[in-house]
Amino acid sequence: MNVVVVGSVNRDVVARVARIPAPGETVLASGLARTGGGKGANQAVAAARAGAAEVAFVGAVGDDPDGTALRDGLSTDGIDVAGLEVVADATGTALISVADDGENAIVVVAGANAARTRLSESQRAIVGGAQVLVTQLEVPVPLVRAAAAARGDRAWHVLNAAPSSPLVADGNALLAEVDVLVVNEHELRDIAGAAEVDHAVDSLAARLPALVVTLGSRGCLIVVSGARRTVSAHPVTAVDTTGAGDTFCGVFAASLARSGALPGDGALLEVFAEAARVASAAAALAVGRPGAQDAVPTAAEVAEVIARSEESR
Repeated sequence: MNVVVVGSVNRDVVARVARIPAPGETVLASGLARTGGGKGANQAVAAARAGAAEVAFVGAVGDDPDGTALRDGLSTDGIDVAGLEVVADATGTALISVADDGENAIVVVAGANAARTRLSESQRAIVGGAQVLVTQLEVPVPLVRAAAAARGDRAWHVLNAAPSSPLVADGNALLAEVDVLVVNEHELRDIAGAAEVDHAVDSLAARLPALVVTLGSRGCLIVVSGARRTVSAHPVTAVDTTGAGDTFCGVFAASLARSGALPGDGALLEVFAEAARVASAAAALAVGRPGAQDAVPTAAEVAEVIARSEESR
C-alpha cells in the first residue's frame, strides 16, 4: 500500500451556532448535520483525494448503521477498508459545535475506536506494506505503537499528535518511533511541556528526525535536522475549521509518498516543504467549506489554487 492510515472513524453530529456556548450556557443552533468524520478517516480521505496511488484504512467501527455507512463512504473514495474491523462497541461519535466565525468545539465519544490496543495479523500485514504510515491519538497509544512496529524498515511514520498528549513526559517511548511529527501550536506546547513556542520547537525538534508545526493563517514551520523552513498559508475566509488539520496531514502523506523519498535520504527539507505547500493549499480549501470529509478537496482543486497563487506573485 502507498499510504496506510491507522486511526479513528466517527459519525460527526454537527450543530451550526452563532457562537460556541460558554460553560452553563444554552445556545440555539441554526442547523444540524450528520457526516463522516474521525481524524484517521478524514486523513485517509484526504490522501485518497490528493491522488495517492493506494490508500488503506485500519481501525474499528461498531456493528450498527453508522459503522456500515462510514465504511461505505470510505470505499466510495477508493480506500481499502479490509483492515476496518467490526466490533461490539458502538461506532465512535463526535459532537461538534461550529460557530459563525468557523471555530469549533468538539466532544468525542471513542466507542469502537478504543476497542483495540493491538493489530490483528491481517491488519499487521496491511501496515507492513505501507510506504507512508499515518497515525493520530484518537485511538489508544498502544495501538499506535503497534502500528509503528509493524511498518517496514524504510517506511515513514507520520504521527499527527492530536488530541495532544504529554508524550515527552512519557519518556519519549512513542516519539522514538516517529519519523515526522505534525502538530498545531497548542499541541506543540502541550506535548513539549513548554509555554513558549520557540522553546517547544527546539525541545521537540531535538528528539525527532522531522517536525511540522501548523500555524493557521501564518502557514507552517518545518524543522529537519535543525534546518528550518516556513511555508506560507493561502488566504481564506473560514467557514468551518473542523478537519482542516486532518486534510493537511492526509495530503502531506500523499505528497510524501509521491516524492519517493525514504527516511534517511538527503535534501528532505525540500521534500517536506513541497509536501507542506500542497497540504497548506488543500487545508485552505477545506477551511472554506462546511464539514470534515465533505470539505476535503480533490487534487485538481488543489492544483488550481496553487496555480492561481503562483500567477498572482
